[in-house]
Amino acid sequence: MKHLLTLSLCFLALSLSAQDECQGPDFNNDGEIGSSDLIVFLSFYGNEWPIVPEFAACGDQMEHEGYSYSTVQIGEQCWFAENCRYLPEVSPSSEGSEIAPYYYVFVYEGTDVTAAQATTNYATYGAIYNWPAVMTEGICPSGWHIPLDGEFTELTDFLGGESVAGGKMKETGYDHWSYPNTGATNSSGWTGLPVGFRYIDSWATNSGGFWWSASESGSMSWVRSLNLYDDDVGRYDSNRSNGFSARCIKN
Repeated sequence: MKHLLTLSLCFLALSLSAQDECQGPDFNNDGEIGSSDLIVFLSFYGNEWPIVPEFAACGDQMEHEGYSYSTVQIGEQCWFAENCRYLPEVSPSSEGSEIAPYYYVFVYEGTDVTAAQATTNYATYGAIYNWPAVMTEGICPSGWHIPLDGEFTELTDFLGGESVAGGKMKETGYDHWSYPNTGATNSSGWTGLPVGFRYIDSWATNSGGFWWSASESGSMSWVRSLNLYDDDVGRYDSNRSNGFSARCIKN
């Protein structure tokens, strides 16, 4: 019974704290497990606990940080089919760094996370990150990661090469892209959108989409891009203070 109680309290602590390590059942930290600890435990009796659907196969929804991401199988890879939304804090475009993580929402210039998440741009395009932010723990769920440069290359190779893969990765039509949105078929299901990006201390045009990789290029890092004028996928290295979108790929 004692072991069962300990396991039950351990499960409760994990559920409450969402940590990997279990705290002991001594809730009041008085050095013993007493009636007051049991009262804390029993106070949760009858409460509803959210059920997180198990991710069984690519194409299922992937729950992370309270949001359900669409996923898509492309070749041997399983990708998020939409941009990351992880937003522990938010900054205006005038603030940034090549070293410290910074989080943004396109054209939002405040610091209130709730207000930023209520914007249409966040709902449509997700969050924007400098490179240190995409390398922080939490942006992707467990078992997923920001893609390496080579994993982006594997994606574009599977889709026929960089010169044609962009059209297969872009959302079709003009709901978000401007005319001419050349070559857009979204046959891959990757559904790239024209988010725009943070550059130096302001916002740049949203005539294209830009995504960080986890790979370094000297003091800079590799990026992939899509644009409205052709069906290419751009590849170049960028200053780490710039703000781009991010996607997760399954381990």
